[in-house]
Amino acid sequence: MSLNQFILILRARWWLVLGIFCACVAAMLAVSLLSVKQYRASASIIVDGKGDPSDPASSSGVTAQSMASYIATQVDIIASPRVARRVAEDLKLDQSKIYQDQWRYATGGEGDLAAWIAEAKIQGNLIVTPSRESNVIDISVQWTDPKHAAELANAFAQAYINTSIELKVEPAKQFAAWFDDRARSLRADLEAKQKRLSDYEGVNGIVVSDARMDIESARLGELSTQLLTMQALLQDSQSKQRQTSGDNESLPEVLQSSLVASLKSDLSRAEAKLQDIATSLGKNHPDYQNTEAGISSLRRRIDQESAKIAASLGSTMHANMQRESDIRAALEAQKKRMLDLKHQRDQASVLTNDVVTAQRNLDAVAMRLAQSNLASHTQQTNIVVLTPAVPPPRHYSPKLFLNLVMGALFGMLFGISAALFLEMLNRRLRSDAELEHLLEVPVLGIIRKIPVFAHRVGSVTGQVSLKSVPI
Repeated sequence: MSLNQFILILRARWWLVLGIFCACVAAMLAVSLLSVKQYRASASIIVDGKGDPSDPASSSGVTAQSMASYIATQVDIIASPRVARRVAEDLKLDQSKIYQDQWRYATGGEGDLAAWIAEAKIQGNLIVTPSRESNVIDISVQWTDPKHAAELANAFAQAYINTSIELKVEPAKQFAAWFDDRARSLRADLEAKQKRLSDYEGVNGIVVSDARMDIESARLGELSTQLLTMQALLQDSQSKQRQTSGDNESLPEVLQSSLVASLKSDLSRAEAKLQDIATSLGKNHPDYQNTEAGISSLRRRIDQESAKIAASLGSTMHANMQRESDIRAALEAQKKRMLDLKHQRDQASVLTNDVVTAQRNLDAVAMRLAQSNLASHTQQTNIVVLTPAVPPPRHYSPKLFLNLVMGALFGMLFGISAALFLEMLNRRLRSDAELEHLLEVPVLGIIRKIPVFAHRVGSVTGQVSLKSVPI
């Protein structure tokens, strides 16, 4: 179909197109005038991406990459049945006689009235629009009463804030209860381990492990020093004892003895005197014999004193041997005591570490418990009402001008479609070009207008033209 044919069809059926056009415009006008006026009130809120100071897990806040997802989640929360039901309860819509009658008629009195109002009456009139480049969310409510629309929009904003607080508080309360139970068990475990450590220290007499270990170590070192000293003395005593098997007078103790030295000095004087007497008086003189008897007595005394000193050296050696054995036994006992003390200290360290670990676990749980308790009582949120809703001065719908424009467009479209549809049902020739195309023969001429004269009775001027002819 060419443009010329399309225009000829519209010219031929202009009355149909015009009628449908006028009917659509009139219908849209009637609908606009008869429709109930709807008012839209909007409240704006700001969702801050910063973390909650009372919650260390969210102290870092929301990252820029996840902010869009976070805002989308908040939009879903606002549009959720939970928030809508809270709005119905806050505005006491469930106490309205009108809504109660409608609920009984629709459900037969079954189900929850507040949930029915939220789903059937409120949610369908709610429009939540997030901003593309900011954290602002617009909450709009469309209603027949402008004041009630503003009340619903503000109620949605406040209900969303309260619901957001509840969504933080409820998990915090659950965590607080769990941490409280965990803290009780950890406290009981800590008390049991502390008692075990105290009982072990009481049984083994451990007061201060490090101080006692230092004392026992010093004692062990002292015994080791005494043993070395006594071994040196024993070796010296044994060496002197071996010398006693020979000449006792060559012993250093004998040589150092003042009594032996005095006796030897007396012996020397007596021997010198004996030589003088032998020279002057002879060996048979009584003085010579007395002096000789004195010399023999001195020698016996020297031998006796040397023997005593040698005997004392043997006693000293035996005493040193006994003392060395005692010190060695004491040293072995001290070593065993040190090993036992070290074992006790290791066991005490294990028990102490258990106590420290239990205390650390209890402190960590107690800290989380305090944080959860604080978060479970918080009334703060990162949501602030930016602009509260006010009753709109003019209705939002119906929009008369827009509806008339839409009626004109739809009327024109439906009129043209109807004209084309009728043309397809009853096809006609409306131009010479169409006839030539249809018959495939050339057109020799066209009679546009023919004057017609009446026979005998007056004259009438008429025109004959090629009209549409059915095919």
